[in-house]
Amino acid sequence: MAGSRRALLSVSDKSNLVPFAKGLSSLGFELISTGGTAKALKDAGLPVIPVAEVTGAPEILGGRVKTLHPKIHGGILARLELESDRAELEAQGITPIELVVVNLYPFRETVAKGAPFAACVEEIDIGGPAMIRASAKNSAHVGVVVDPSDYDGVLGELQDEGKLSPNTRRSLMRKAFAHTAAYDAAISEYLGGLPAEEDAPAPAFSSFVGAIGVGGRVLRYGENPHQGGAFYRVEPAPKEPSIAWAEVLGGKELSYNNLLDLESALACVKEFDEPACVIIKHNNPCGVATAADPAEAFDRAREIDPVSAFGGIVALNRPVDRKAAEALKAIFLECVIAPSYDDEARAVLAEKKNLRLLADPLLGQPRSSWIRSGKELRSMVGGLLVQDRDLGEVSEAGLKLVTKRAPTADEVRAALFAWKVCKHVKSNAIVFGAPDRMLTAGAGQTSRVDSVKIARMKSRFPLQGSSVASDAFFPFRDGLDEIADAGATCVIQPGGSVKDAEIIAAADERGISMLLTGMRHFRH
Repeated sequence: MAGSRRALLSVSDKSNLVPFAKGLSSLGFELISTGGTAKALKDAGLPVIPVAEVTGAPEILGGRVKTLHPKIHGGILARLELESDRAELEAQGITPIELVVVNLYPFRETVAKGAPFAACVEEIDIGGPAMIRASAKNSAHVGVVVDPSDYDGVLGELQDEGKLSPNTRRSLMRKAFAHTAAYDAAISEYLGGLPAEEDAPAPAFSSFVGAIGVGGRVLRYGENPHQGGAFYRVEPAPKEPSIAWAEVLGGKELSYNNLLDLESALACVKEFDEPACVIIKHNNPCGVATAADPAEAFDRAREIDPVSAFGGIVALNRPVDRKAAEALKAIFLECVIAPSYDDEARAVLAEKKNLRLLADPLLGQPRSSWIRSGKELRSMVGGLLVQDRDLGEVSEAGLKLVTKRAPTADEVRAALFAWKVCKHVKSNAIVFGAPDRMLTAGAGQTSRVDSVKIARMKSRFPLQGSSVASDAFFPFRDGLDEIADAGATCVIQPGGSVKDAEIIAAADERGISMLLTGMRHFRH
């Protein structure tokens, strides 16, 4: 055993594998490897010892069994400070393994592709988790590397210090167990969502729910300075625009509240196919508009409530050019997310040194190309609430006219616009809309009529002839009367109240057209 340094490499993600392995080889490490990893190293001209040569046993069952052997796990788990363990290694002809570089079969990626059950099961790694856990358990003597982003740091420390420090091995240990925990959680969640029998319907919710965050980043604080906060991403990356996976291009560090508001802004702008701008303040839209280009959309959204727009969060679903950048630059904003920014726009916005810029190219792609699915989780003390995301949409064909007066084409367009926005306003939610923008909104009140009153009070535009969206039914006619007094001529709402007949009669009395969606949009 004296003088031998061994590293075992067996990875699914081969990013930067070869440079890392070359560095290890130059430091005198013998490279043990398996399957595709061994081939990649050999093709790069590196000397590789096949695992089968170490174990004296061939890989069997199509590669299902290769590293599950005492000569591998003994070399990983040996407590080198114990004379008895060293003696056993000597007796069995086992060389200690100093470094284990393993990441796991692409189970989550295979599931995400919609692969059949048998293919997904085949991607459940067995030997990999066993080696990772064994290495992490024996971190006093073994460095375990599961993330290619750690290669440079590990290699650099080995080159500078000759070995990994206890702190580094401890850090790698934590990351290793997080890696296997996330992997097992993904398997459990997938299996929990499958029917118990092949011909049975799939359950609506898994018996297990897991959201394992990766790449944890400590934030300056949480919602308030006395609260700690951190941000994690959940893998794999979604196939739709996502704040968690957007690229941060510049500005101050994102805060907890920035991230919450960015999520709200992005969710709302994702409702629109045409060029649109959403301005969010404290998790509620204070401006939403569509236009021919992003600059005009921003200006029109800002006009709705310029006081609230100050210090707001902006989402645009078209690339930002110089014209749009000049418009954005005109007021103080916290964050902007868009598909991209051209060079001139970046130069203009660079003058706002604290403005956080985020980009997600998926935001510029057609909505039809996204895959929008998944669950929404909210925490409670001692528990989790889980629900399907609110991805419900309505079209003109799905609306039910229940009043004597039918709406005009513009009123229907305005109603549908207001309905899209209403979904993203805190309940009780009331949104007055025009065909191409929100006019005003009332949010988060304990009575619906108060939301209407607040919306009227905040409006900077005449509301005559507008359409109004309500996220839930009207329990009494007072809210409807307030809407009529404001000058609105069309209401879109879910319906479903025991007093629907009374509300509809009140609408007829006031000469208002009413459209029912049959769909509620509470947002607590």
